[in-house]
Formats: sequence, structure tokens, C-alpha cells
Amino acid sequence: MLPDFRVRQRDYLLEISRAITEELDLDKLLSRILRISIEMLAGQAGLIALHENNKGWDIAVNQGIPEALLRYLQDWVKKLPTSSEPSIAQIPEINRFLQDISMGVLSGVGLPLIAQEEVIGLIYIFRNYPGIYSNNDRSLLSSFANQAAIVVRNARLYTETKNEKRRMDALLDSAADGMLILTPDHVIERTNPAFARMFGLEQELITGKKHDEILRWAKTPHGTTLEAAEADGWPLTPQAQLYVEGDLVRPGERHPLPIGITYAPLFSVDGVLLNIIATVRDITRFRQAEELKSTFISIVSHELKTPVALIKGYVSTLRREDAHWDRRIVNESLAVIEDESDRLTELIENLLDASRLQAGAFELKKSEVSLYHLAKRMAERFEVQTSNHLIEITIDEDFPTIIADEERIEQVLSNLISNSIKYASSGKIHIDGTSRANEVIICVSDEGPGIEPGDMPYIFERFYRAPEMSRNTKGSGLGLYLSRAIIEAHNGRIWVDSNYQKGARICFSIPR
Repeated sequence: MLPDFRVRQRDYLLEISRAITEELDLDKLLSRILRISIEMLAGQAGLIALHENNKGWDIAVNQGIPEALLRYLQDWVKKLPTSSEPSIAQIPEINRFLQDISMGVLSGVGLPLIAQEEVIGLIYIFRNYPGIYSNNDRSLLSSFANQAAIVVRNARLYTETKNEKRRMDALLDSAADGMLILTPDHVIERTNPAFARMFGLEQELITGKKHDEILRWAKTPHGTTLEAAEADGWPLTPQAQLYVEGDLVRPGERHPLPIGITYAPLFSVDGVLLNIIATVRDITRFRQAEELKSTFISIVSHELKTPVALIKGYVSTLRREDAHWDRRIVNESLAVIEDESDRLTELIENLLDASRLQAGAFELKKSEVSLYHLAKRMAERFEVQTSNHLIEITIDEDFPTIIADEERIEQVLSNLISNSIKYASSGKIHIDGTSRANEVIICVSDEGPGIEPGDMPYIFERFYRAPEMSRNTKGSGLGLYLSRAIIEAHNGRIWVDSNYQKGARICFSIPR
């Protein structure tokens, strides 16, 4: 039969082994191990100190140690050197320390906690009577020290895993792109809020679904799909990636969402495919940028080509040596050349202004501006350019003066009046002003066909031109875009009067 203390040792070790599998709280487990160690070695007090790479040494748990002595021991433990050698944890100095403060009454024994050949802590048991710890005492303490080392290692692994999961959760939840984590057979294990918002369903309703149930294309996408790639053997390496681009069908939405998906495999250390990570990006803005680029090239090439062709044609005609032109024809030709040159200059200036606006270099040179005199001057200038329109002004001569960039406000009025002349074949063009407590409002209206309700939200966008109007009238689609930028730079606003039924009416306000 085993001696009683051997039976007790076995029972305690079994108890600790069960606790390790059932309890993850490090302090509770270490406290239990320390209590059992003190009892088995007939001690009165003890401590377990742990070493953290970035924090140094610290007493994790203690039992039966007076507060004053604990403070001394805590200071002493903090001064222990960092080492992977087990010998430093046996610390013979602590025995000399105990001898000095107790005049030989206290004695103690300590052993290192070693995990994977690294000292991660120490356990120390005190007795309040003199005596030498036997080899059996040390062997017994070693059993509990080994258990404590396992506890600390498991707890640290658990903490690291938990922290890693928190980091992964934070990364997924804060990512702007949608994320899907797929099993090898394409079941969605996890998704993030960004994809849920993008797709229009809650995360819980997406998780557990098959990949092809959620990612359905409105038409054949560009690039190799996940299913087609796997049929050809993908993925062959951990670095293998797929990219596919197309229009995603969403529940309850009429229009599909343009997206780009990158697939990347995740392998285990043994080369087994664990997951497929899908990163989903909304590429609506990229599509819009491409369309804008195409529109820009189309409009600018057309708007540049027409005046250049006219100028070249008239100049070539006037330079013919076999013809003699009378003065009237020469003057008419030169007038066309001048008008087309002005068109080119206006287009180039508008393009430069648009570039300055995008670069954030759109500056205002403010001074006092009389909107009455400015509107009157603009009306007189445009009246000589058209015989089919009558330009009327209903702005009082004592209309409030504002602080603004006169040249830029003149540019806005010029754009609005020229649009009225361009789109209304004849009739009155009316410029009116209203003064309020905090702002002034200027409106330009005409008697033309007006603006279609479907076009109203877009007419201030860069290069936008109403389809039915662009076929019959010239223009770059920059005038109203720049007008909005100028007014907003003055902290004002510009809008279409949707209640006006006799033609088109566009208003802008500027703070007083």
C-alpha cells in the first residue's frame, strides 16, 4: 500500500489535472496549486511569481504572507534578471533574505516553473520553523510546479487565442470592404458588417448559406469564377488568388451592385485547405470614374474638334490665292473665327477651373459686389448676342451689396443666361432677386422646354448633359458644375426650381 502522503499527493494531482481541464481562470488554478503545495509540504505561506516578456517578474498569487513582507518580496521579485536558465529561479538569495529578517526562524524552498525549456515562473513555500527541506520535499514540490507550469502555459495560450480572436473580430468589423470566410465546400462561416450592409441582409441571415446562394451575378462576370477556377485545380499554392468582377444581385433591390471579389486560400501547416477568404469591394465609384473618363474624352474631343475645324476651314478659304473676297465675306469669316476662338478659350478655362477645383486650388478674391449692376451689365452683354430673346431684370437698384468674388459670380450668371439662350429658342429671359435677413437669392428663368424631373438631380454634376438636349446643342457639361462649385465656395447653394412650369428656372443664394 502507498503511504498516506503518497495517496494524498496522487489525489491532489488528480484534482489539479481535472481542474486544468475544467477551469480557465489562471488566478483560481494557481491559488489551488499553491494551497495544496503549502499543505503537502507542511508550510504556513507561499507565493507563485510569473515572468511576462514585456512586463518582467510579478507575484501572481500568495497565501499567508504578511502585507509588509509581501511588499519586500514584490520589490525583490521585480529585480530578478530575465533568463531562460532554471537555476535563477531556485534563488538561494531568498533563503539568505529570510534568514536575515527572521533571525533563522523562517525557512523556504523554491522551484522554477518550466514550460518548453523556458522559465515562466517560480513557486516558493515558507515554513515558520527552522529546518532543511528534504529531497522528498523538493520532489513533491516539483510535481506541483510542473502542474503549475502547465496551467500557466495553457492559460497563456488561451489568452493569446482569445486576443487573436478579438483582433480578428475587430479587423473584420472595422474593414470597409466586405469579407466572407468560406469553408472548403463553400459554406459561409463568417461575414462582417460591411458585407451585410452592402448586400442588404443581416449577418445572421448570411452565415451558413452556400457561396452561390448569396453571390449571384446579374450577368456573366469578368474573370474566372471560384467554381470554374476550382474545376481547373485552384488553389495550387497558398499565394494563389482569384479576382472576379461583376454585378451582384441583391434581395429587394432593383439595380445590381458593381463589385470586385478577391479570393485567397488559407492552408494549415500540413497543407490542408482550411478556408477561402473572399474580399468584396464596392466598385461603383470606379465604374463611375471610367464612365466619366469616357464621357470627358468624348465631349472634349467633340467640343475641341468642331471649333478647330471651323477655324481651319475659314482660314484656309481666306488664304486661297485663286480667289478675291470682298470685305463683307472677310468680316463674316473673321467673326466666325473669333466666335470659335472664344468657344475654345471658354472650354479651356472651364477645364482648368475643373482641374483646380479637384486639386483644391479653387480660390476666391472677395470684394464688395453690387448684384444689380452686375446683372444689368450681363444682360446688356447677352442682348447683343441674340435677336430672339428679351432679357428682363427685376432687381432693385438698392439691392444689398454682398462680399463675394465678382468675377466668379459673373461667371455663374453668364452660365445661367447662356444656358437659357441655348436651350430656349426664343422668349423672355428673366433675372430676379430676393433679399432675406441672412441671404440674397438670384434666379434666372426662361420660356424654353424646361428641365425633365429625371435630369434635375444630375444637372450640376461634371460633364452631365440631358440626353435629349445634348443631341441638338453644343456644350461640355461643365458650366453648371462650376457654377455649383463657385456658389458653394461662397457658402451658398444652387438649385432648380421644380415648381416653375413655364420653362427652366435656376436659383442661387449667397449669405449677406
